[in-house]
Amino acid sequence: MDIRIIIKIHDLIKAKRAGNSEDLAERLGISVRTVYNYITFMKTELNAPIAYDSQNKKYNYERECELNFRG
Repeated sequence: MDIRIIIKIHDLIKAKRAGNSEDLAERLGISVRTVYNYITFMKTELNAPIAYDSQNKKYNYERECELNFRG
Protein backbone atom coordinates (compact mmCIF):
# COMPACT_ATOMS: atom_id res chain seq x y z
CA MET A 1 0.00 0.00 0.00
CA ASP A 2 1.23 3.44 -0.93
CA ILE A 3 0.61 5.88 1.92
CA ARG A 4 0.33 8.76 -0.57
CA ILE A 5 -2.66 7.12 -2.23
CA ILE A 6 -4.30 6.44 1.13
CA ILE A 7 -3.89 10.11 2.05
CA LYS A 8 -5.37 11.22 -1.29
CA ILE A 9 -8.37 8.90 -0.90
CA HIS A 10 -8.89 10.11 2.67
CA ASP A 11 -8.67 13.77 1.62
CA LEU A 12 -11.12 13.24 -1.27
CA ILE A 13 -13.64 11.45 0.94
CA LYS A 14 -13.37 14.15 3.63
CA ALA A 15 -13.89 16.86 1.01
CA LYS A 16 -16.91 14.93 -0.33
CA ARG A 17 -15.24 14.74 -3.75
CA ALA A 18 -14.37 11.03 -3.89
CA GLY A 19 -17.12 9.96 -6.25
CA ASN A 20 -17.33 6.28 -7.11
CA SER A 21 -14.58 3.72 -7.75
CA GLU A 22 -14.24 4.73 -11.40
CA ASP A 23 -13.90 8.40 -10.44
CA LEU A 24 -11.26 7.61 -7.84
CA ALA A 25 -9.34 5.36 -10.24
CA GLU A 26 -9.23 8.12 -12.84
CA ARG A 27 -8.21 10.83 -10.35
CA LEU A 28 -5.48 8.67 -8.81
CA GLY A 29 -4.20 7.03 -11.98
CA ILE A 30 -4.83 3.51 -10.72
CA SER A 31 -7.18 0.69 -11.69
CA VAL A 32 -10.67 0.27 -10.29
CA ARG A 33 -9.55 -3.05 -8.75
CA THR A 34 -6.74 -1.20 -6.96
CA VAL A 35 -9.25 1.34 -5.62
CA TYR A 36 -11.27 -1.54 -4.16
CA ASN A 37 -8.09 -2.92 -2.57
CA TYR A 38 -7.24 0.44 -0.98
CA ILE A 39 -10.78 0.98 0.30
CA THR A 40 -10.82 -2.51 1.79
CA PHE A 41 -7.42 -1.96 3.42
CA MET A 42 -8.51 1.38 4.86
CA LYS A 43 -11.69 -0.16 6.27
CA THR A 44 -10.14 -3.30 7.74
CA GLU A 45 -6.63 -2.24 8.77
CA LEU A 46 -7.12 1.46 9.54
CA ASN A 47 -10.71 1.16 10.80
CA ALA A 48 -11.79 3.97 8.50
CA PRO A 49 -15.61 4.18 8.56
CA ILE A 50 -15.93 4.27 4.76
CA ALA A 51 -19.33 3.59 3.24
CA TYR A 52 -20.59 3.70 -0.31
CA ASP A 53 -23.70 5.80 -0.87
CA SER A 54 -25.37 4.03 -3.80
CA GLN A 55 -28.01 6.72 -4.16
CA ASN A 56 -25.42 9.48 -4.69
CA LYS A 57 -22.81 7.11 -6.16
CA LYS A 58 -19.94 8.18 -3.96
CA TYR A 59 -17.83 7.10 -1.02
CA ASN A 60 -18.20 8.91 2.27
CA TYR A 61 -17.38 8.55 5.94
CA GLU A 62 -20.18 7.29 8.18
CA ARG A 63 -18.82 9.41 11.02
CA GLU A 64 -15.97 11.83 11.66
CA CYS A 65 -12.67 10.28 10.64
CA GLU A 66 -9.12 11.52 11.09
CA LEU A 67 -6.18 9.56 9.72
CA ASN A 68 -3.00 11.36 10.63
CA PHE A 69 0.05 10.32 8.66
CA ARG A 70 1.61 13.76 8.30
CA GLY A 71 3.28 13.84 11.70
